[in-house]
Amino acid sequence: MTRKQMIEIPVQQPTGTPNAELPFPRDAKWKERPQKPSWLRVKLQTGESYANIRKMTEGLRLNTVCQEARCPNIFECWSEGTATFMVMGDTCTRACGFCAVKTGRPDPLDTEEPDHVAEAIEQMRVSHAVITSVDRDDLPDLGSGHFAAVIKAVRARTPDTKVEVLIPDFQGKPEHLQTILDARPDVLNHNTETVPRLHRRVRTRARYEWTLGVLKQASEYRDKHFPEMFTKTGIMLGLGESLEEVRQTIRDIRDQGTDILTVGQYMRPTLKHLPVERFWTPEEFDQIGEEARELGFKFVESGPLVRSSYHAGRHRHGAVKAVKTRS
Repeated sequence: MTRKQMIEIPVQQPTGTPNAELPFPRDAKWKERPQKPSWLRVKLQTGESYANIRKMTEGLRLNTVCQEARCPNIFECWSEGTATFMVMGDTCTRACGFCAVKTGRPDPLDTEEPDHVAEAIEQMRVSHAVITSVDRDDLPDLGSGHFAAVIKAVRARTPDTKVEVLIPDFQGKPEHLQTILDARPDVLNHNTETVPRLHRRVRTRARYEWTLGVLKQASEYRDKHFPEMFTKTGIMLGLGESLEEVRQTIRDIRDQGTDILTVGQYMRPTLKHLPVERFWTPEEFDQIGEEARELGFKFVESGPLVRSSYHAGRHRHGAVKAVKTRS
């Protein structure tokens, strides 16, 4: 095939916002701050439980993704006595365009952190704990051993607590994911975040195929060794994707054997982060959720304020119920 023939091959363009029309830092659009629709306005409430949990986590030198990611549901979750812990520090080695966590050179790992997390979970009487982390591309094992240590520490201190891990992609290296799987979390969660076309823009050092590989490897481990475990992922809308791209991404996710799916609205943390291209309506989220359920997921939560860690215990309970119903 000649070079001329290759150029003449027609290419079907996606119906979302074309990459060439997406704003960059030099564009005036980047500085725009669109008004949030009514369904995204959350009344901020802080109660005694919220204050107590914040004081405790600070005393144990712990970070929570609730604070670092500026989650809009933080007040509801903390007042109910639940939280998602972010291990391995508060500084990430990557600089994803959507994420509020700071980027830089991380501090050395705190070897006491697994015990501190377990202590906090015990004090909070958490029945379903979510453990996530910054990316640690600076470490030889990319942080997988630390994740496993946290799981084991929680198991030792509160054996009845269900443990969900929300993990990085580990650069697509299966041996590091295997370290975590061998520690047997109850839920293995790795977020897809966005559609393939926007992946390099949104997650500059990640790859779509790495994410699908994580979900596939975890699902295969579940089927062969630990059927009680669930696999989970989440995507956000509002970065320029089309409905058909969202549908295809959800099909890709389901094809890996993934059990649980969350779909939520992207909300820009600061003017330094990627702009919101549009706010999807609650009705559109409902439609996407219904279509996802028809693909065979055990549990789907789709809505503007949905986050991967928000209602995490309910996600697992819903998946358990689905398994019992189908058996």
